[in-house]
Amino acid sequence: MNKYKFVSVDIDKCVGCRVCEYACSMEKNKAFNPTRSRIRVVRLYPHTNAALNCRMCQDSPCVTACPRKALKQSEENGVIHVDIGLCDGCGWCIKVCEFGAITLDTESKVSICDLCEGREGGSACIEWCPEKALELTTNDAISQKARISAVEKMAE
Repeated sequence: MNKYKFVSVDIDKCVGCRVCEYACSMEKNKAFNPTRSRIRVVRLYPHTNAALNCRMCQDSPCVTACPRKALKQSEENGVIHVDIGLCDGCGWCIKVCEFGAITLDTESKVSICDLCEGREGGSACIEWCPEKALELTTNDAISQKARISAVEKMAE
């Protein structure tokens, strides 16, 4: 099980406004350009949206797949750090990411959520989400919420 925290979305709260994408692109690229965001909002059903980003996988397949060793994972918080000098934009990490959380930036270098590491106030996407649909959590916490929800539905 993954021990690292990551940004998770409550799909019951997400309205697909994409403010998280704008907040991320402004924080990381100093421009309101959602195509340069490290979080992506996708529509799952006509009335369901979800924000996708790096899940800080334990033993991350993206790190293992990188032939140039441009990706390194922090043992402390699970954040994937990209050595831009080594990254050649080959895309192997993109192909192995189960969550579609890795993109190429305008310079054909890998772009991955780093939880706004070092930013006072934490992740910009969480701070700016108007519906409070984003939170920093773990897989264990998500599993626990799902179990509680299942028990509540069975009780109805």
